[in-house]
Amino acid sequence: MTQVLVLGGTGWLSGRIADRWRDAGAEVTCLARGDRPAPDGTLLLRGDRDAPDVYDRLAEHEWDEVVDISSRAEHVAQAIGALGDRTAHWTFVSSMSVYTDDASEGLDESGELHEPARPGDEYDYGAQKVAAEQAVWTLGDRAFVVRPGLIVGAGDPSDRFGYWAAAFARAGVDPVLVPELEGRCAQVIDVDDLAAFLTGDRRQGVVNAVGDVHPLAEMLSRIRAAAGHTGELLEASDDWLEAHDVQYWMGERSLPLWLPADMPGFMRRDNSAYRAAGGTLAPLDDTIRAVVDDERARGLDRERRAGLSRDDESALIAQLTGA
Repeated sequence: MTQVLVLGGTGWLSGRIADRWRDAGAEVTCLARGDRPAPDGTLLLRGDRDAPDVYDRLAEHEWDEVVDISSRAEHVAQAIGALGDRTAHWTFVSSMSVYTDDASEGLDESGELHEPARPGDEYDYGAQKVAAEQAVWTLGDRAFVVRPGLIVGAGDPSDRFGYWAAAFARAGVDPVLVPELEGRCAQVIDVDDLAAFLTGDRRQGVVNAVGDVHPLAEMLSRIRAAAGHTGELLEASDDWLEAHDVQYWMGERSLPLWLPADMPGFMRRDNSAYRAAGGTLAPLDDTIRAVVDDERARGLDRERRAGLSRDDESALIAQLTGA
């Protein structure tokens, strides 16, 4: 039986990866800290990757596949040091944030990368992923690195894509605040498509795992239709939003999917290698419907890691319109 180790396995993406491998007939072991459960039918080992002996039990086994999604290069390097010689194939989930060029459209896997993080550096997500990739490449042709873009779907803990489903659903016939839409695009990948891509075939090299490019106005229109919103879309300029302390992309008091004007390439990456490698893309409307249903189930007005509360949004709309 195929022996698979998922470094994680209790989180949103890593849990789906463990699910997929289990369904493919593998014997799946998950290593994770905290108290979240692993998928049924997998073995969960509790362990903190900061602990020096965390891999001792795992190093007693031979692994057909290890999957790691860590954003700390030290964790990745330590895992490879402990388990690399006992692993036939290693998949690392990196990120589009490794690229330095966010302006050029259609960037492929040959794009220039950030300088890797060094011990003692202030934490930088992209630099950590670059350093982690470097550790993975020491495994040679046993290594596969996938660089996803924005991962979306039901249960997304980042709230970036789901924010818009909730914003339109909760507004009903009332207006919704949006950034300037002209010339802006969005590019996402469904979490289940990504998990499926990371399961089964032993791939090599590096692949950008991203969906197709859609005009942001079109994507928001499709989310709006699924959520049943019939109110007005009120566009605010970048300058106005920044002046009113609304943040780009993510975090509290933000408008997700909104990016600075000097980053037009960030959501216009080339996905031809992903498709050529067998990657599939669920219909966008299917993903949107699943997210709308999930947001309604989890609560449209719950506290979020990204976006605006309805009260904040309404106050901004009043300022924008002079109401």
